[in-house]
Amino acid sequence: MKKIDILGVLVDHVTMDDALFSLKEFLKEEKAHAVFTPNSEIIMVAHKDAEFCKTLNSGDLIVADGIGVVYASKILKAPLPERVAGFDLSSKLIEAVSDGSRSLYFFGGKPGVAELAIRNLTEKYPALSVCGFSDGYFDEAKEQQIIEDIKAKKPDILFVCLGAPKQEKWIAEHKDELGAKLLLGVGGSLDVWAGTVERAPEKYQKAGLEWFYRLLKQPSRFFRMMALPKFGLTVLFKGKRVKKGNRS
Repeated sequence: MKKIDILGVLVDHVTMDDALFSLKEFLKEEKAHAVFTPNSEIIMVAHKDAEFCKTLNSGDLIVADGIGVVYASKILKAPLPERVAGFDLSSKLIEAVSDGSRSLYFFGGKPGVAELAIRNLTEKYPALSVCGFSDGYFDEAKEQQIIEDIKAKKPDILFVCLGAPKQEKWIAEHKDELGAKLLLGVGGSLDVWAGTVERAPEKYQKAGLEWFYRLLKQPSRFFRMMALPKFGLTVLFKGKRVKKGNRS
């Protein structure tokens, strides 16, 4: 599988269908697979943090969650085929196992959010097999309880929704002890499934303006959004040092 090196993060050159196929193949194997979904903000963090960049690149599948990542690949003359949003990929995966053939565990969000997400998803997919959940608020003692709960229930699929870079670091640290076959770091997806956060309308998504819609809804995100033009300029000026490549 071809990788596109964007400021040190090796993003897989895949379509949504390719990515979903890979997830299904991972589920056939008796080992843990990590899936990361970086957007431009996350890649900028990794660009400044070599250890986090190494963590991201340890993933078995790394997809371009944000449209900014796709634009960056075009600047680098190594265009990714399309955006593969973590929420969309995860939702398609849930639909693919909605017959109950695979078990799921949801980890993250504020107290009550996972339960609400599970209620909504099981209303849509009555046969969906959910074996457990936990919120994302924990100290060291509660974290160990969560780990033991996941190990006991041994889900096929574990959605880790702690936000970046916490979720990626947590997955990399614990994936081999949990018994899950597929661990996905998908940030705010849990809130969208729960209905506590509204996703941008489809017209904004197709136009690559989902970030703009979020800014309209949450003006407080303005300074956070300034990372987007900074990301583009960084890619532009450091592009000569970035090449297509394969992870070793």
